[in-house]
Amino acid sequence: MRAKDKKRKGAKVSLKNIISFLAFIIIVLFGVTFYNYYITKNEVYAKETNAEVYKTNDVAISNASLINIDEVIKNNTKNQQKEEYISEETVLEYITKYQSNPELPKGAIQVVQEGREGTQQITKKIVYENGEIKNEEQISTKITKASVNKIVEVGTSNYKSVYKVKAGDTVYVTSDRASIMLEPNENAKKQATLTKGNALKVLEVKNNWYKIEGSGTTGYIKIENTTYLNENNKEEQTKESTSNQNIQKPTFGMALNKPSGLSLEQFKKVLTDSKDKNKIFEKNAEYFYYIEKQYNINGIFVASVGIHESAWGTSKIALQKHNLFGYGAYDSNPYNGAYQFTDYSECIDLIARVFVKYYLNPKGKTIYGGEKALGTYYNGPTLTGINKKYASDKNWANAVYKHMEYLYNKL
Repeated sequence: MRAKDKKRKGAKVSLKNIISFLAFIIIVLFGVTFYNYYITKNEVYAKETNAEVYKTNDVAISNASLINIDEVIKNNTKNQQKEEYISEETVLEYITKYQSNPELPKGAIQVVQEGREGTQQITKKIVYENGEIKNEEQISTKITKASVNKIVEVGTSNYKSVYKVKAGDTVYVTSDRASIMLEPNENAKKQATLTKGNALKVLEVKNNWYKIEGSGTTGYIKIENTTYLNENNKEEQTKESTSNQNIQKPTFGMALNKPSGLSLEQFKKVLTDSKDKNKIFEKNAEYFYYIEKQYNINGIFVASVGIHESAWGTSKIALQKHNLFGYGAYDSNPYNGAYQFTDYSECIDLIARVFVKYYLNPKGKTIYGGEKALGTYYNGPTLTGINKKYASDKNWANAVYKHMEYLYNKL
């Protein structure tokens, strides 16, 4: 019995030891875990590194401290498109309306109403890509001040009065707003503004000006703003001189803010051409003559621009919008941007004024109607000077000059 009891006792001891040992192991593991987590917890701090990537226990250490954040943003956005909408107030140019007057000799003009500019608010959509303008489109316009049309009467009579106004005669103002200048020059100081119907005594005739007195003022008025009433109404048929002796031969560097000097018949001659399939330039030749008389611009130059831009009047914009110059068109969307005119005389007159006001004369110079040139894009009154701001095509000036040479050679 004693040996058996002893064996049982040994078994009990062994089981007790195993349980104790397991409990001890659990306590030790718990203690180690607690110590590692709460007592010796590792902290990671940013530090400078070189451009290499190090590995410690197979864990990569980043070189983030060397990254240029601005460069990353730039690279991520440089290929994205950006849209911008801008609104600006601009000048609303007036339109010139030409009316026939059978009582005036052919080629004569009378201004019966001066044009007045308005203002308009234009909203544009601009698309940028890679930081550069990719597309610019006019999406809406709102007139904030209406413009007033200029009205010009043009003579259609085949007869021309032989009477020439002289000192002592009385003339009458035909324009609703005629400027009286201190000197016979549009750059001179304005003395007064007279209205239609004022009677004026002519003191002197000087080129395209009358020196007058009347209506409380003395000064010079442009002949085109007046009329003379011939009581005897003696008329006879005459022909305008078509001599080529006073016509300046074209040169590439010629000043374009001077008239060509061609007569009405000469304009009709050079603009009658087989290339003009729709006879647009032939039928509107007189308006290139009229812009010379009103705005001091070379009408052959203006016609050549129209021929170049419209391919002799065959372009879609020319045919459907009466726009020979692509006026208002953007490179990205030319047809929708181009202005719509009622007839070709309107676009010819408007583009002439645009050239004179913005491209051909320096800022501050007095131009048509006593206005001052803005000279916004002035780089000299030559083809090269205009090309710098008017056309994106660097060969534009050469192309226009070829048409000018072609027309002048027909004289």
